Amino acid sequence: MKFLDEYRDGESARSYAREIARITTRPWALMEICGGQTHAIVKFGIDELLPKSLSLIHGPGCPVCVTPLEIIDKALEIAARKDVIFTSFGDMLRVPGSHTDLLSVKASGGDVRIIYSPLDALKIAAQNPAKEVVFFGVGFETTAPATAMAVYQAARTGLKNFSLLVSHVLVPPAMEAILSSPDRRVQAFLAAGHVCTVMGFEEYVPIAARYRVPIVVTGFEPLDILQGILMCVEQLESGRFEVQNQYSRSVRREGNQPAQKLLREVFQVVPRKWRGVGEIPASGMGLREAYAEYDAEHKFGVADLRVEEPAECLSGQVLQGLIKPHQCPAFGSRCTPEHPLGATMVSSEGACAAYYRYRRQEATAT
Repeated sequence: MKFLDEYRDGESARSYAREIARITTRPWALMEICGGQTHAIVKFGIDELLPKSLSLIHGPGCPVCVTPLEIIDKALEIAARKDVIFTSFGDMLRVPGSHTDLLSVKASGGDVRIIYSPLDALKIAAQNPAKEVVFFGVGFETTAPATAMAVYQAARTGLKNFSLLVSHVLVPPAMEAILSSPDRRVQAFLAAGHVCTVMGFEEYVPIAARYRVPIVVTGFEPLDILQGILMCVEQLESGRFEVQNQYSRSVRREGNQPAQKLLREVFQVVPRKWRGVGEIPASGMGLREAYAEYDAEHKFGVADLRVEEPAECLSGQVLQGLIKPHQCPAFGSRCTPEHPLGATMVSSEGACAAYYRYRRQEATAT
């Protein structure tokens, strides 16, 4: 495929793998942040090309996976209302809440619609003035600008029957939470290229210095990831702790400044719960006071809903890199993509889904 095959060349991949093996003299543990990177690693067998002393840890890089159970339950309660049209990206419909999911609410008669842009929700609201239209805003900094634009446009046009259930999260505080953990294994990070396309990578510089970890902004194709790993290992072996940009074809140090300005206009930084991990200070986005009327949690009276995470699902340990998906006792038996216990099994970027799809037979054999 044009513009893609060059990043999947087999001989180039083997060349990178040989160079990684040549310079690796000690055991190292690297964490990839993005679930898209995790799927590429497992799908293309990138980890199997690396020396045994080099471990790849799958991090909390799937926004669907880290959306807390109580936010899902809030979405379910709102979506079941007769006066609501609930809109969402398709990857949220099968994420399990405490008792059901959005797809089941839709099957039971709820007006739940898959859309491809938050701005589509504004059109639906304008076309249905007698209904309340809610958009489920989930994602990292990558998708947050489009959500912010929807709220900004609603305010500018005076659209009153639109609101936002927001669960946007920020990557750097999650990295710091992982690095501050007493169970920390991570010695270097592959940072998510699409997040840095929006935000740049200035905010990673103090993290690298404070925790003495190399951070390499990395793309999503096999050669991107292998080059990112090589750059991390080169730093580790030489005792350097810098931020480097492997994904220079997309990422600039300063990022997309108009998008950042819009985020600052609409959102403020707030504490946010991460599914299976707990609350991380200053790790989320919430609507500023000027846009409070578009906050669906308050509009529908669900802001105080609190829900405990199920004990059987070990997705929190998977998201922190403490276990591999197949090490969960429920993996592939009580937890499958058709009947998931947690979001890491149902999300298209979840680590458990990746292992189920590409490594299930291997995992069962061990």
